[in-house]
Amino acid sequence: MILLDTNVLGRLTAPADPRCGVARQAIATLFKANERLVIVPQNLYEFWAVATRRPGSPPAGQNGLGMSARQAGQWLDFFRRRFVLLPDRPELTSVWQTLVQKLNIRGFRAHDARLVVAMQTYGIRKLLTFNHPDFASLPVETLDPASV
Repeated sequence: MILLDTNVLGRLTAPADPRCGVARQAIATLFKANERLVIVPQNLYEFWAVATRRPGSPPAGQNGLGMSARQAGQWLDFFRRRFVLLPDRPELTSVWQTLVQKLNIRGFRAHDARLVVAMQTYGIRKLLTFNHPDFASLPVETLDPASV
């Protein structure tokens, strides 16, 4: 099983993004290799926030995709059909709290830690992401879509 990071989902939906083709090719290659590609509820929440935020909107450096609610909803439906949506496990919150306290994680990195904990609760070892540095200090193996 491989968890898809939200940045991969966002790039799948943005044909003008230079990494759109890379994301799409990585997904196709992994499916051909019979990998089980999964998402968790957090991916959907994060995607919605990015998809419906206007380009150039705060926070600085985190541009949105400028989609309408209808467009973003259609993409969520697509993701739920195309990938396996694993529900959050009951222990996720307590395991997450233990991890963020142990590693002294602050700010936005707490979201990355939550994805990693969701992976741990399911025994998922690999994360497909464009943002390797964000996960460097976390107990997870990252895969770059360009190297798949």
